Amino acid sequence: MMKLFDNVFYDKTVLITGNTGFKGSWLSVWLNLLGARVVGLSLDIPTNPSFYEASKMSDHVQQEYADIRNSEEISRIVNKVQPDFIFHLAAQALVRPSYDDPLTTLTTNAIGSANILESLRGTKKNIVVVMITSDKAYDNLEWAWGYKETDRLGGKDPYSASKGMAELAIRSYISSFFNSQDSNIRVGITRAGNVIGGGDWAKDRIVADCMKSWSKNKPVTIRNPNATRPWQHVLEPLSGYLSLASSLVNSSKYHGQAYNFGPSSSQNYPVGDLIREMSKYWTQVKWQDASKENSAVYEAGLLKLNCDKALFDLNWLPSLQFEETVKMTVEWYKAYYEKFDNSMYDFSVRQITEYIDFSKSRNIKWSSHD
Repeated sequence: MMKLFDNVFYDKTVLITGNTGFKGSWLSVWLNLLGARVVGLSLDIPTNPSFYEASKMSDHVQQEYADIRNSEEISRIVNKVQPDFIFHLAAQALVRPSYDDPLTTLTTNAIGSANILESLRGTKKNIVVVMITSDKAYDNLEWAWGYKETDRLGGKDPYSASKGMAELAIRSYISSFFNSQDSNIRVGITRAGNVIGGGDWAKDRIVADCMKSWSKNKPVTIRNPNATRPWQHVLEPLSGYLSLASSLVNSSKYHGQAYNFGPSSSQNYPVGDLIREMSKYWTQVKWQDASKENSAVYEAGLLKLNCDKALFDLNWLPSLQFEETVKMTVEWYKAYYEKFDNSMYDFSVRQITEYIDFSKSRNIKWSSHD
């Protein structure tokens, strides 16, 4: 396992923004396994409970706290840390709260992304930067086919708009300040679909809502059981982020490129199917349909990505079937709720190992075509 990605992260300093969040915490564990020195930069710990605290991540990362919207503070931390890699995940990451506070969503996601790249202007150090946006950066027309990286960006809600704005800001910095093929700053952009997995307790997230309610033997309210989503385990896009970072080290041809990381087209399932699959691993499942009560707030009915570019350029493919994704997700929560006082770090390590074994057994290489 330690030889994955050609040891590119071993003994390197990796800065993860948003590391106290769901995806950032999982990425921190994986990079620790790869021998990296992980430094986290976050505003706070966003949920209670959280993966970060359940896994005692403060024992495994050097933690910095700052507001991603504060350009001077971000530059100070980046200059102090002197990272070899930056994974930028810090964001206001939910659609529904973006209606309550659109300005915070817009500034955090768009200006925050610009602040990361602004902090790198003038540095002489070689740094690889992976900027994580979202599949919701696309102008969603409810197509039955998947969006390609060349499709139009946009968004009907503040969250989606903020991700489209972030992409424009990122591209402007690449074109204006890091556009040379021998630039010491190499930047990649990633867009991922809905992710699930153990340790997500964010508000208005279907799995988190189910786990919180079912752990108390209460029914969960489902806003839209017919909404179709490209469900994937959190480790799937993270393998893509690591693959892209590794490829950026090896070749400048990936610099400035955007990549989709999502499940295969056969893995799009309605929310109702997700709940039914989760019920196989959890007793006392109860839920109620509240779709008629939520018609005022726009939420996309279908989101789907075309990931051919990631396959051709990075040899990246999703490793898990839908059933495996759900099983791993529910098993993490069961382990948490049954052993509340224990750290979930070792259990998370075992799930990463299990995921890698799945990938190897399916001959997935995670290496670029050079």
